[in-house]
Amino acid sequence: MSDTNLTFRLYKDNDTTPQKWSENVMENGESYICPTYIHRTPPCQGSCPSGHDIRGWLSIVRGLDKPPEGMKWEEYAFQRMTKSNPFPAIMGRVCPAPCQDGCNRNEVENHVGINSVEQYIGDWAMKNNLSFPKPTNETGKKVAIVGGGPAGLAAAYFLRLKGHSCTIFEGFDKLGGMMAFGIPGYRIPRDVLDHEVKRIIDMGVEVKLNTRIGTDISVEQLEREYDSIFWGIGAVQGKALPIPGADAPNCVDGMAFLRAFNEGRLQHLSGRILVIGGGDTAMDVVAVARRIGHISQVHEKDRPENIILGHAVHDVATAARREGADVWIVYRRPISKAPATKHELDSVISEGVEIHEGLAPLEVICDENGRATALRVQPVDWVNGKMVPKEGEEYNIECTMIVSATGQKGDYTGIEELDNGWGLIDSNKTYQVKSKAGHFVGGDAIKPHLLTTAVGHASIAVESINNYLNKLEISSRPNVDAHHFNLLEELKNHDLEPEEYTQGETWGTNSSKFAVHNYEDRSFAEIIDHTQLFKAHFQHELLHPRTEVTITKDEVLGNFAERFTGLTEEDVIAEAKRCMSCGMCFECDSCVVYCPQDAITVVKKKDRAIGRYVETDYTKCIGCHVCKDVCPTGYIQMGLGH
Repeated sequence: MSDTNLTFRLYKDNDTTPQKWSENVMENGESYICPTYIHRTPPCQGSCPSGHDIRGWLSIVRGLDKPPEGMKWEEYAFQRMTKSNPFPAIMGRVCPAPCQDGCNRNEVENHVGINSVEQYIGDWAMKNNLSFPKPTNETGKKVAIVGGGPAGLAAAYFLRLKGHSCTIFEGFDKLGGMMAFGIPGYRIPRDVLDHEVKRIIDMGVEVKLNTRIGTDISVEQLEREYDSIFWGIGAVQGKALPIPGADAPNCVDGMAFLRAFNEGRLQHLSGRILVIGGGDTAMDVVAVARRIGHISQVHEKDRPENIILGHAVHDVATAARREGADVWIVYRRPISKAPATKHELDSVISEGVEIHEGLAPLEVICDENGRATALRVQPVDWVNGKMVPKEGEEYNIECTMIVSATGQKGDYTGIEELDNGWGLIDSNKTYQVKSKAGHFVGGDAIKPHLLTTAVGHASIAVESINNYLNKLEISSRPNVDAHHFNLLEELKNHDLEPEEYTQGETWGTNSSKFAVHNYEDRSFAEIIDHTQLFKAHFQHELLHPRTEVTITKDEVLGNFAERFTGLTEEDVIAEAKRCMSCGMCFECDSCVVYCPQDAITVVKKKDRAIGRYVETDYTKCIGCHVCKDVCPTGYIQMGLGH
């Protein structure tokens, strides 16, 4: 990228649009408008479904926000990080990182490696056996959590932080949900999963495994015994293909396929495998299929569909006979339009998965025994977003198994009243179940999405549950709904909180100690974009990437090693320093250096905290706007008159 992209220019070529008159108020380089300090949400946090205070913990990693005396910076960063998401080691590995897509650093050269920093801190916390605090005060309120996946576990975490008792009811024999039964172990190592789950349970969470609500225990019983209910039942069933013949025994859904593998039952496949779909579940299915491989001759009981349907278990000894599996993705749209994470798509292609795009499934062709032997497809074009079939060009693709990965739904056996007709649960914006007081919901049960989305749902739902339990109004949520930096909390952590306000008329408030002066928090309403930053301040510094193991089609069989190797401490700190601290001062001194009136000075060290680094002497300020123009982070705005 050329350095000219970072040249600061107030106007572009051929730009004839004037600034707003309310902003363009200078005369002879002076104005009556003076600087004030505006905190806005950075786009990384605005893009994160769990509302991570990413800028906050990156400021700790880079050494800007110092930990309390005697505490390692890693522990301090872990504490800040887990205020919003209790799974740093997991999310650092598998989250597709919408935060990195939103990062303003993309306008300089490349995003900050947020995932790699998160993984480092999560792994450090595991190695050093960090735990979550148990509540100091128990409220006596009891909440039933239905489902032990990411939403249910996160709900338990946030509830325990507030002192509420909770019990997780899990229908299977293990906690983790999609993290345990959906995502393969080479993406989420099981020791990492077990550690981060145990950390939550150790807060005092009761767990009842192999207990299904609706069959083992009724909803009415839960309502009698608990003060509130959180539904985190996920979307554990795949949707069948809506075409004739899709009820063949060797037509299975992607969720059942992955569960059979993750439970250790599915050890090999046989023949060509067709996977229908282009999402992340489809990518996981084909990646697993290539890894477990193919066996030419199998006994009837060892047919993969019998294993997936739970009728039998593969003998591990047969693994020695495996060969590379013939695995295809069949997708209606161009594969470039697939919703799967691009990195996962690129990986499965390099691992030998064949992509067959622009093909609409028409019918499953079955033999005399009712087993699928082929998939009949029709080539299609896409014109203005609409599918146009190519009549007369239909053909059959031979196969021995078809895996549908075209959508997911929940299992509502015994709880049919919650099903909205689409295999999901309807809720409002505060995640209250519609028409069921005291019931709340989060995660894939609302709409299948990311793990971090489930955590974000749980966080908001628990706020609503807490208000419900305390008989408070459940109010609407802010426009930017996230775990925001709080200046008063920061000042309190450094024993700098404002003094108690004394009632009555007060003069000379600019020097009083009961208020935070010339500061405004707009983080609940505004996300700061790159046009508000002085990007020319930042030098080109390339991303410090994690080392990735490239697996070829000849190396994929039996390869269950992690793809990524975490960064070193040195690289993690260097990566955190690339953060542009959008919307918050990062103590660069530019405003101090360039102020022509020496009106801006650094706050005394004993009074200093994040967001309170500089102050302005308004008796000297002439409103020249220079401090605003050179502020790299967009923290300074002209707006305070004198």
